[in-house]
Amino acid sequence: MPRSVNHVASKARRKRVLKMAKGYFGRRKNVWTVAKNAVEKGLVYAYRDRKAKKREFRALWIQRINAGAREYGMSYSQFMGKLKAANVELNRKVLADLAMNNPEAFKAIVEKVK
Repeated sequence: MPRSVNHVASKARRKRVLKMAKGYFGRRKNVWTVAKNAVEKGLVYAYRDRKAKKREFRALWIQRINAGAREYGMSYSQFMGKLKAANVELNRKVLADLAMNNPEAFKAIVEKVK
C-alpha cells in the first residue's frame, strides 16, 4: 500500500511559517528550516517581552510619580502610603500621567494627602 502523506496540511503549515518570517534578513525569510527556527525564537521573545513590557511600564510610572512627588517635598513611598491612608484610589498609570501632563491636578492630589 502506498504511503499516505497529507501534503495540503504540511504545505499550509510551511506557508504560514514563511508568512510569519516575512521581513527577516537573508535565508531566514525563505528557507524553511532556517525560517522555522527564526520564527519559533521570535515567538519566544514576543511571549517573554509581553511580560517584561508590563514591568518596564510600571517602573517608568514609579519614576514619574517619584519625580512629581519630590517637587512637593515627599518621596514616592511616603506619597503612596499617604494615598492609601487617604483612600485615594488612583493607579500608578493615572498618577504618572497627571504628574507629567497635568501638574496642577497632581499638586491638588499631593495637597489633599498631606
